[in-house]
Amino acid sequence: QVQLVESGGGLVQAGGSLRLSCEVSGSIFSIVVMGWYRQAPGKQRDLVATIASTGVTNYADSVKGRFSISRDNAKNTVYLQMDGLKPEDTATYYCNLRQRRPSTIIWYDYWGQGTQVTVSS
Repeated sequence: QVQLVESGGGLVQAGGSLRLSCEVSGSIFSIVVMGWYRQAPGKQRDLVATIASTGVTNYADSVKGRFSISRDNAKNTVYLQMDGLKPEDTATYYCNLRQRRPSTIIWYDYWGQGTQVTVSS
């Protein structure tokens, strides 16, 4: 079983910064993609950023140049550094882990409980 625990959300003024953390525990395979998604009230959950076990990163256009995803394998933790925050970044942010064994094509998805980020104007 895999568990994800997020932390670091909060209230910040526009232009400010926050760093989200997601600590992972449990059985982790060798092929892993970790990511952050966000969901505002009444809207769908959208991709923010992902980082693969190869180190390749991917960002939503709306956060490119402002957010940075990274991982610390020794601590089993993935981070999302958010700079230049805007009111439209306000949402619940969810950590996600997708993984599969090298010998299969079956992906397994796991989600954290979410952490609220509120950006005031």
